Amino acid sequence: MGSTLIVTIDGPAGVGKSTMAKQLARHLEIPYLDTGAMFRSVAWKLGDGSWDWGEAKIQAALDGFDYALSGIGEDSTLSLNGTAIGNEIRTETVGMWASNVATLPVIRTFLKKAQQDLGAKFSLVAEGRDMGTVIFPDAPHKFFLDASVDERARRRFKQLEAMDKGADIDELKEQIAKRDHQDRNRAVAPLKAADDAITIDTTEMNKDQVLAALKEGVA
Repeated sequence: MGSTLIVTIDGPAGVGKSTMAKQLARHLEIPYLDTGAMFRSVAWKLGDGSWDWGEAKIQAALDGFDYALSGIGEDSTLSLNGTAIGNEIRTETVGMWASNVATLPVIRTFLKKAQQDLGAKFSLVAEGRDMGTVIFPDAPHKFFLDASVDERARRRFKQLEAMDKGADIDELKEQIAKRDHQDRNRAVAPLKAADDAITIDTTEMNKDQVLAALKEGVA
């Protein structure tokens, strides 16, 4: 990592990692890296069923992918091949595609290097599923955020409402539970807290309380 400062925030779908990572990055005046967006952008770019293509075809497509990062905090912008990644990747369908491609070693190996390359260039608050366990195991500050499925579904429902995207709360609960099972039980880099991570259960906490706990953890 050289002279860069790396803070990792891991946790399951819908726990609020992105919101907290952006605010902590703003506090630290460093970029925020949404690694989930990297998986989603790969899945979106490759398309439905791409996880069944076979390693050679997937690798050939990945060879044309190049990520860049600019800005700090909530103003950080992640770009793929020169184009900023936007809300086109934020659907539940693309989320499931991302969970599917995330099981493939060829995808994880490519994105691991891409993420570590960004971490070598920039101090980062990096959020995802395996930041503290696999991508940046030597990061000096690691966090794992968690919350109940019901609470995460409620938060996701409010987020989708704010984006003018309709959603069914029961369907969201089912999708989140399915994502949890797949993410926690996959053979490659399963979702879990790093041994030296600070775990924060955010179920009964508001955003200010979670941010305060994160700030205290990096103080």
